[in-house]
Amino acid sequence: MSERADAQINDIAAFIAVAQSGSFTRAAEDIGSSKSNVGKAVQRLEARLGTRLFQRTTRAVRLTEDGETYLVAAKDAINGLRDAEQQLASRRAEPSGRVKIDLPAGFGRLLLPSFIHLRDKYPKLTLEVALTDRMSDPVGEGWDVVVRIGALPEDSEMTVRKLCDLRLGLYASPDYLTRRGQVRSASELGSHDAVVFRGPTGRLRAWSLRDGDATHEFAPQPILVLADGQALVEAAVAGFGIAQILDRVAQPYVDDGRLVHLLPACDADGPPVHAIISLGQKMAAKTRAVVNHLAETLQQPSGK
Repeated sequence: MSERADAQINDIAAFIAVAQSGSFTRAAEDIGSSKSNVGKAVQRLEARLGTRLFQRTTRAVRLTEDGETYLVAAKDAINGLRDAEQQLASRRAEPSGRVKIDLPAGFGRLLLPSFIHLRDKYPKLTLEVALTDRMSDPVGEGWDVVVRIGALPEDSEMTVRKLCDLRLGLYASPDYLTRRGQVRSASELGSHDAVVFRGPTGRLRAWSLRDGDATHEFAPQPILVLADGQALVEAAVAGFGIAQILDRVAQPYVDDGRLVHLLPACDADGPPVHAIISLGQKMAAKTRAVVNHLAETLQQPSGK
């Protein structure tokens, strides 16, 4: 930054100090300068702007109308620079401290093992994790990061970062398929046992099935209804019947042979996953590290 630019910023800082204290003497004390230097700084600023910023009397120093206008802009500019400096400093700082993370129950269990790598990378981080399917309030409940699947409430006080998109597929255990037979087409689903999820609204969640370029809803007759996402997966693994499960959640069970992916051609687009952060935070280094880790983990292919 040039010496002239530095001088202009110092003049603005002196002006703000006088405006806030109502005195050249007190302003000089506040910024560690002399009354004479503060007076010259204000004079230079007035000369550059071509207007008087203060009305001066022997008893008081008051802002003119132009001075009041300029004070608002000057404070915004100085505060913006301070915020930028703090954000840059936080990016350079090593992430440390406690981060409170609220995750969907079933999805969160999938992510938990990945936090070992996060802790290896940032040993000064402490993670406090809750697994819940309800929509938590990041501000009111003090969460640093809330991860949720699907539609989000409209709230201007939140920062939202999309982490990934999901797919919906049909899955059943090998034991169930041995007992009830293989599923070769969507037309056979009506004759099979279904494990169905009841969403937060209280409604049973229909299965979304892709048919070529179109997607249609199929409402199976359930033999078991569950309102917990992890319980839905465990019921399918136990052999109760066919369940529609998020691909990321089902993949580890497919990999170890506890679930079979049925009719892959019928897989449908699922909901997005978002991280919700309160706007009140300046995205501290510790919070950014967690959000970046979640995004990197979820953007890997689901089979890995």
